[in-house]
Amino acid sequence: MDGMITDGVIEAADKEAAIERLKNSGVIPLEVKAPSQDGFNFNISFRSRKVDLVSFTNELASLLTAGLPLDRGLQILAEISEQSKAKEIVQSLLKSIREGMSFSEALSKHPNIFPRLYVNMVRAGEAGGILDTVLGRLSDFLESSKELKDHVVSAMIYPLILSITGGISIIILFTFVLPRFSTIFAELGSSLPFSTQVLLAGSGMMKSYGWMMLIGMIAAWFVLRKYIATEKGRYQWDGIKLKLMEDVIKKLETARFCRTLGTLLAGGVPLLQALNNSREVIGNRVIAGALETVSKGAKEGRGITEPLASVGMFPALAVSMIKVGEETGTLHQMLIKVAVIYEKSLNQAVKRFMSILEPVMILLMGLIIGFIVISMLLAIFSISDIPV
Repeated sequence: MDGMITDGVIEAADKEAAIERLKNSGVIPLEVKAPSQDGFNFNISFRSRKVDLVSFTNELASLLTAGLPLDRGLQILAEISEQSKAKEIVQSLLKSIREGMSFSEALSKHPNIFPRLYVNMVRAGEAGGILDTVLGRLSDFLESSKELKDHVVSAMIYPLILSITGGISIIILFTFVLPRFSTIFAELGSSLPFSTQVLLAGSGMMKSYGWMMLIGMIAAWFVLRKYIATEKGRYQWDGIKLKLMEDVIKKLETARFCRTLGTLLAGGVPLLQALNNSREVIGNRVIAGALETVSKGAKEGRGITEPLASVGMFPALAVSMIKVGEETGTLHQMLIKVAVIYEKSLNQAVKRFMSILEPVMILLMGLIIGFIVISMLLAIFSISDIPV
């Protein structure tokens, strides 16, 4: 076969490694290029951690299910990644694995991208030899979590826009419109209606000390954020939120906890470890603190139903369904069912909350702007009452 030109496929880490391998086999490479990945049309970017984690997990699970080894699957993902950050992370994972690390150990080197829950699930999948199955469950879990979060965020967009536009309108009225009328009403003095006097005084204060008020508000905001960042401040803030929106928050945390715990147990993670990891996804510190009792109860051999009922943070229906799952040996399946039920219930609760919040905000903005307009009209009408 000397002097013959042939083509084929060789597996290597990169182009340079492929050329070196060909030379060692006695073949003189004329052209070496990466094959096109027509069978796998994937795209990863890490612009949004949660979205990209879903994409990465789903794509890697598909590759492993198709029968590719882990290092080959990561190599394909690295080759097709268009974003430099994504390529860098996948290549780092690939390098760690080729150096002898397990996949979970490689993931743990990037805690900002792969949370501990994710790493523990992968470790359980590696131990049981079902990594592709576990990644598929992780993908479903991340997608449902993202959908839940996106629904809550999208529901808050309209009230946020309404608050911003209403606030800007009030600021414009106080700083630009009312000062023009103040010169007209200056000679009227105390004959102005009381509401107009209050309005003009507020306008003058905002015009004179507006920047100081703005700086004070920004400073107060930063101080509040710094306090909330502390453990004590976060606990108190979460307690206030729990009192104001108890129904919505309890349903949200119930869905999060049950889906996480169910996914972990289905992936082979031991109960105590799964409970500790599930507590980490709870956003409300008050509820997360109460769930310590559940871990303690499970450690004492009392299961999780009795401790869950004692803390009183989860709805009675959820506790009853978990009890049935625990008694029938289908706990992980029942936890997923509970999560599905409360995710749907949460969507309805958010819609109800928004249906109340939106008209309340519109009414509040209307009352403020209506007070300003009526006060100005009363002042204008009072001009005709002044004796000549």
